[in-house]
Amino acid sequence: MKFAKYQGIGNDFIMLSDPDDGLELTPHLVRSLCDRRFGIGADGVIRVGPSSRAHFFMDYANSDGSPSEMCGNGIRCLAVFARAEGLTDDEVIQVDTLSGVKSVSVQGERVRVDMGPPIFDPARIPVVLESGGPDALHTKLELDGATLDAAVLSMGNPHAVLFVDDVNSVPVTTIGPRLEHHAAFPNGANIEFATVDSPSRIRLRVWERGSRETLACGTGACAAVVAARLLREADVNVAVGLRGGELEIEWSGSTTDEQSVFMTGPATEVFRGEWDA
Repeated sequence: MKFAKYQGIGNDFIMLSDPDDGLELTPHLVRSLCDRRFGIGADGVIRVGPSSRAHFFMDYANSDGSPSEMCGNGIRCLAVFARAEGLTDDEVIQVDTLSGVKSVSVQGERVRVDMGPPIFDPARIPVVLESGGPDALHTKLELDGATLDAAVLSMGNPHAVLFVDDVNSVPVTTIGPRLEHHAAFPNGANIEFATVDSPSRIRLRVWERGSRETLACGTGACAAVVAARLLREADVNVAVGLRGGELEIEWSGSTTDEQSVFMTGPATEVFRGEWDA
């Protein structure tokens, strides 16, 4: 099975071209491919399949084998990979995902994605609001007798943004997995720890649902900027610094003015090979 390894600011993926729609991403296959010691190693696997309503369908699975609705860094990698494979020569590519069709514009190794508008409706995120929280943006999460304030929203997948004084001192690998599986999140959640350095810059670490802490998370960066704009007076255009690099996020909407979030960042090929299953 031929594959390519791609990365978007350190968030890495195994890319599989499947124009005939004949490959199934079983949990066992995904875990085997993503294993960093006995496999190729990656945060997830992306199968590029056909779609009746877009150029391609992005079939994405986390490294633990679980499916996910959307992946921001992954969709940028998909667009660059599809062009490199000769599947399309279009610069604007429509990608079908489990969270809807996304428009992706490729400009060399820089890729801009219309991520669609954020979702604030608790039922659609989904999140079960604890007592004392008036809405999802002011969710109260009980953990070890303490109450944590989280801005919860969806970017096609569920996110909980926690604002902290310094992301470098937060025990992400301890708190992250416990909040990922918190009772408030029926489908689990991606957990963002965000420090707002200025109205135009955020530092971010993310515990990704199904993949542990990763060097970058595109949908997480979008969720953090939306939350920071609504709750911390962030600008329309914000640079988000993650452990693997930087993303540019743009959002001019509000809870009552539905506007798309735009994400811009790199996507590059690492290597190619053949997997002997």
